[in-house]
Amino acid sequence: MNRLWRATINSWNGLRSGFTSERAIREEIVALVLSLPLAFLIGTTMARRIEMIAVVMLVLTVELLNTAIEKLADRVTMEHDSQIGRVKDLGSAAVAIALLIAGMVWLFALGERVGMF
Repeated sequence: MNRLWRATINSWNGLRSGFTSERAIREEIVALVLSLPLAFLIGTTMARRIEMIAVVMLVLTVELLNTAIEKLADRVTMEHDSQIGRVKDLGSAAVAIALLIAGMVWLFALGERVGMF
């Protein structure tokens, strides 16, 4: 039980750190908060609503991982390094793909709501 408590504290500290240091994480937390009532307005079934909220959580998760990669890379060196730049670009690409997935799910749900599908 003690290990679970410490893991929870570490997770909370990581989320707080990301929130205070990264604008993208703050924006995605706002998007998550806004997605809660919007999913209930737009989603036609409980499963669809959960999917809509889950993909926003996925974007936040990928952004947190990308931020961790960037912070670690900057800790290694602040000088330009092409390999580190490539690693950062890969993390950025992962965020972009997660955003595309979320957008597709939300657009599909909206289309479903207005009777397009």
